[in-house]
Formats: sequence, structure tokens, C-alpha cells
Amino acid sequence: MPKTLANRELSDHALELIAQRFKALSEANRLKLIHALKGGELSVGELVTATGLTQANASRHLQVLVECGILKRRKDGLSVLYAIADKGIFDLCETVCGSVQRRLEEHAGAFGG
Repeated sequence: MPKTLANRELSDHALELIAQRFKALSEANRLKLIHALKGGELSVGELVTATGLTQANASRHLQVLVECGILKRRKDGLSVLYAIADKGIFDLCETVCGSVQRRLEEHAGAFGG
């Protein structure tokens, strides 16, 4: 049987890194930024327009996402461009979105909706 993350012993350090990643994803504005970057790299200004966040708020959330390895940034002249560093984040979001959708459907069904 191949060793998967689910059946492997994880060090305290590894668990801390995993918890940091989930903590970064626990903020709705960060999820907005990730969703906006699904089509490719964008500048802070483009992300502000796409998400409706203020520049200061977007910059703060982008920093958190870069620090935990979800996003990467690069300078292009005077602009800073952001992109998804870990494409696996979309698989995780798809799994969670599917789970939430099933839960909502079950809940609606329980109330005759």
C-alpha cells in the first residue's frame, strides 16, 4: 500500500505548516484573491478591481498567502504581479466547495427545499 499523507506519521513541524495553510484559507477575502488569480497573474490594482478590496487590505492578505506558499509574486518594472504558486490549491478548494454544496443540498432537502 503506498504511503499517502493520510496514513503517514507527521512531525509537529509538518502539522504546524499544514495548520498555517488552512488558517490562511480561513479568511473569505483571501479566497476571493485566490479565485481572482485562477485565470493567471494579476497586479495588486487588478486584484483590487476584481475583488472590491481596498489596496491596503488586499496587500495584507496577499502577504499572508505568499508567506504560506499559496501565492508567489514577481516584480515587473514598477508593478508587482501575483500568481498561484501551488496549483493544488484549486483541488483543495474544489473538494471543499463540493462538500459544502452537498451539505447545503442535504440541509435544503431536510426542509423540503
